[in-house]
Amino acid sequence: MKLAVIEGDGVGREVIPAALQVLDCFDLPIEKIPLELGLGKWEKTGQAITDADLEILKNCDCILFGAVTTPADPNYKSVLLTIRQELDLYANIRPLKPIKGIKGATGNTDFDILVVRENTEGLYSSIEEVGENEAWSKRIITRRASERIAQIACEYAAKRANHLTIVHKSNVIKADSLFLNTCRDVAHTHNVIHDAMLVDAMAYDMVRSPEKYDVVVAPNLYGDILSDLGGALVGSLGLLPSANIGEKQAFFEPVHGSAPDIAGRGVANPIAAILSVAMLLDWLNRPEQARIVREAVEKSVLDGIMTSDLGGKASTLELTDSIVSHIVSTF
Repeated sequence: MKLAVIEGDGVGREVIPAALQVLDCFDLPIEKIPLELGLGKWEKTGQAITDADLEILKNCDCILFGAVTTPADPNYKSVLLTIRQELDLYANIRPLKPIKGIKGATGNTDFDILVVRENTEGLYSSIEEVGENEAWSKRIITRRASERIAQIACEYAAKRANHLTIVHKSNVIKADSLFLNTCRDVAHTHNVIHDAMLVDAMAYDMVRSPEKYDVVVAPNLYGDILSDLGGALVGSLGLLPSANIGEKQAFFEPVHGSAPDIAGRGVANPIAAILSVAMLLDWLNRPEQARIVREAVEKSVLDGIMTSDLGGKASTLELTDSIVSHIVSTF
């Protein structure tokens, strides 16, 4: 199996090596293909990602990605959007589940939400025009994309509590009715219990009563915002992993950004990147090894070894070493 390894910018260069330490504990038959993408490459070459880079990625089975810095420059081509669209990684999967020993902003730890976000269209379609006095972005919702994201959401729901919440804003944005109705039709076909929530009401209720929700399916922008809100619920964006799934390939990354303000200081939280490796192991149909990784993270936290975003004093390296130690002790 070929794994493209992209550290990216900022703290990506610190958390991805940490994640690889964890992955290497299992001695899997993986060929790692390092690739430089992002702002650093753009500053050196004028391109953040090239056609040659995309060809390399298309020839890999999966990708482990750190984070990239996106400058406010209209000539900068978004690395993430380009990869998602070119490789057709249509499903963004973001679990929101507390880790024992960490409380989020509300103190509620009784929830386990899976946000399934459509990943290729919506307001992130990259069809835009920016002028001096007017700017616009074209928002695209298609039946095909709505059907396939609803399909994968229903598959997850069937393995969990068999409940799906469809997020929309069709009372104001009429295009959302296509997404809503298509998801309802797919849920009916799969016999998945489902309801629907307006996105603003959903944001409010996720904070108030997150335990009510199981699998949440949403168009691109709504899913992005709601899953980041989940960072406050679990305690930090540094705890949130994600997967971008396509028909044949997958892309794993921490939800957090490149955090240039703390880059290079050795204090970045590696947990989101390490939990992204757990999602990679699940995708490789190695659930036992994924479980070991998650339990090792939890044990380290309960030992009090945490980075500063969680109120601790551990460095990136110290937390990583603790997690690796717990993994090795299981063998």
